[in-house]
Amino acid sequence: MAKNYYDITLALAGICQSARLVQQSAHEGLFDSDRYNHALHASLNSLLKIDSTSTLAVYGGNEVALQVGLETLHSILNANRETLAAELTRYTLSLMVLERKLNANQSSLDTLSQRISQLDRQLTHFDIDSDTMLSALASIYIDVISPLGPRIQVTGSPEKLKNRLIQNKIRAILLAGIRSCVLWQQLGGGRLQLMFRRHQLLKQTQTILARIQ
Repeated sequence: MAKNYYDITLALAGICQSARLVQQSAHEGLFDSDRYNHALHASLNSLLKIDSTSTLAVYGGNEVALQVGLETLHSILNANRETLAAELTRYTLSLMVLERKLNANQSSLDTLSQRISQLDRQLTHFDIDSDTMLSALASIYIDVISPLGPRIQVTGSPEKLKNRLIQNKIRAILLAGIRSCVLWQQLGGGRLQLMFRRHQLLKQTQTILARIQ
């Protein structure tokens, strides 16, 4: 069966968006632009979109919500060897490894689903990107994902990485990255595509970016 590279590219951009947001948080702390705040909102909200009607609906039904991720994916597919691009590739591949470990552990999958479904009550009082919700999401990551190992080594500003609020934000974003990895696998995504279907993925990424930029 032919794979839908549009949907696969969107999910891959979702993973890359989390990688970029983690990197930005670790180096800069707070986001000083609307585009990063919108990207954060879309990525975190994807955790709540379990039974969406389409891949795009997982990210709010708008390709622009994934612009940061698409630009990051474009950079990775172009095999840019700069340090920051290498960091992004490492985060992306690490998230994929963790998702495979999660997928092989039914108990962890059940706990994750249960914990996320319990967020509804808090979401009636707090925005998804509020400190309260970031703390709740970070707790889920620590309790469910971290024990699966290996831990993702986040690099950046030591001062920023000591900040508990930034730590929570990074863990919440990593959880959103796992969500995109799950979606990517469900759509038929696989790491071999990054080697053997790079051109197709790059072409799809460029097409979507041309539409939204």
